[in-house]
Amino acid sequence: MKQETNSILAAKELAASLMDIKAVLLRPTEPFTWASGWHSPIYCDNRKILSYPELRSKVAASLAAKAAELYPEAEVVAGVATGAIAVGVLAADELQKPFIYVRPKPKDHGTGSQIEGLSPAGKKVVVIEDLISTGMSSLAAVKALREAGAEVLGMVAIFTYGFDLAASQFAEAGVELTTISNYGALVEHAAETGYISEEQFDVLQQWRKSPSTWDQE
Repeated sequence: MKQETNSILAAKELAASLMDIKAVLLRPTEPFTWASGWHSPIYCDNRKILSYPELRSKVAASLAAKAAELYPEAEVVAGVATGAIAVGVLAADELQKPFIYVRPKPKDHGTGSQIEGLSPAGKKVVVIEDLISTGMSSLAAVKALREAGAEVLGMVAIFTYGFDLAASQFAEAGVELTTISNYGALVEHAAETGYISEEQFDVLQQWRKSPSTWDQE
């Protein structure tokens, strides 16, 4: 119970830091439009973490610690391009493990590689990701690693929106997902600090339940 409480507190603390540096923006009354066409009251860009050395080091250490705790047998750290390349390198450095990264698709030139770095064939791999939305791009990286002969132990990410779709996708693919912060912790922190009203809290909760059909209007 104590470990679970500490995990919740750590998730809220990181959520607060993401809001402080504006890596996460909440706009319940002026929703963003994602590339998918979904309307969303939240926008998350974890690449901003890289511009803040203290937070950058803390996130890398947290990812590495979680990976070491859950997958001590991991031999290689793999980042999902492009968002998790930098933070993945930092986590791999903390763990003193080889690092590779997975492109969304094979290069159309040179060797045509999709996985950059050493061959993961026969290796036990932990995957680092920055953000989980539907999970499709993250799981595409897992698929590429498996097809290359890697044994994917699991994935550790910075943040998840917590969509039911993502949970079912990961379960179907047989991939364990762990994140160091999440949408629930973020929204709770925003409500507790008065950043959002009770009405806006309800709006944010409604969106998470049905992001593809939600519309502020």
